[in-house]
Amino acid sequence: MNLTLPGGPISGTVPIPASKSQAHRLLLCAALSDTPSAILCDGLSRDIQATMHCLCAMGAAVSSQAGTIRVSPQRRRRADLCALPCGESGSTLRFLLPVAAALGVPVRFAMEGRLPQRPLAPLDEQLSAHGAAVQRNGASLTCTGQLQAGDYALPGNISSQYISGLLFALPLLDGDSTLTITGPVESAAYIAMTEDALQTAGIRFTKEGHRYRIPGTQTYHLPSSLQVEGDWSNGAFFLCAGALGGNGISVTGLHPSSSQGDRAIVALLQRFGAAVSCRHDAVTVQPGTLRGITVDAGPIPDLIPTVSVVAALAQGDTYIKNAARLRLKESDRLYTTARLLRALGGSVEELPDGLIIHGCGVLTGGCVDACGDHRIAMAAAVAACGCAEPVTILGSQCVEKSYPRFWDDYLPLKGACL
Repeated sequence: MNLTLPGGPISGTVPIPASKSQAHRLLLCAALSDTPSAILCDGLSRDIQATMHCLCAMGAAVSSQAGTIRVSPQRRRRADLCALPCGESGSTLRFLLPVAAALGVPVRFAMEGRLPQRPLAPLDEQLSAHGAAVQRNGASLTCTGQLQAGDYALPGNISSQYISGLLFALPLLDGDSTLTITGPVESAAYIAMTEDALQTAGIRFTKEGHRYRIPGTQTYHLPSSLQVEGDWSNGAFFLCAGALGGNGISVTGLHPSSSQGDRAIVALLQRFGAAVSCRHDAVTVQPGTLRGITVDAGPIPDLIPTVSVVAALAQGDTYIKNAARLRLKESDRLYTTARLLRALGGSVEELPDGLIIHGCGVLTGGCVDACGDHRIAMAAAVAACGCAEPVTILGSQCVEKSYPRFWDDYLPLKGACL
């Protein structure tokens, strides 16, 4: 689906949907729990549905109605090969792969989009070294065998999802294990979200520096009812739009002390020069005099496309550094972000591990190919707020991966300013 948006600002209030990152984690804990759980989740993205489908295939009963996901956990270990349709969801694949090996459940993941090209090493190597057999064949990934307790090690600068997957799996093993994170740790907030979910489910572990000690033979026990908090990653698109003109944007449903790393958008927008205020669960952003800054993408890779739009509409240069991992997302996000900005009249230099954006305070408008990447499509919508002419987005339906109702939330805000 192609969508043309008028140039110019948006204004109003947006109730943000549930956090995709937290929902993945709570669903997995619920499926491993010893009692049923009801998870209040406002909005089901394609990635969350992928996790739900995979948990069902592994033996859990998962259903959704009126914003509540009900999960009755797996009662027996399946001996037959489970077909797991994980779609394009990296979290689904990387969380469930070690969990399936810990349960001794043979599985075959069916991957879509760019997911088959995204790396699994050294997670697959650690699983193979401890009793599992992992084999990739094109868009199919098979895991068999029984994971064993022991000493595990993963680098901290490749994917936090690898670390989270092992943290979910190791408590299920028959013996005690350790997990050592080597080197610098990026996206630490996503690991903290996993730790929060484990503690909510009653899982015990100790952490000394970058080393976890995890007792085995533990039982997950999630509360009977719990709420998924609002999604800071998706809220960031509207907050950035609020900085670009009009009367500003308020986003509600954002937990002020969330462990979600992307709440860093508040501090980033303040550094750019936007006017930001926080009250209870609402964040309001209004325009200010925007000037270029330096952004470390390591902790906040998902924010870079929309932050780059703000940078293009600021005065002066913005430097995006430590961003090489963005090339391994749903698209090569350094390339597609740079292409987005150039298509709309911006000036940007693409580096191997970052971007230099030459802010000019205005964009012209034009046509943007979302390249099947939900965050590029939403960043283009934000860019339209600073364009003098319309913006056409090719493949706008890809927002369904993380935010299916994005256009329903966005378009009335645009209409309010026309």
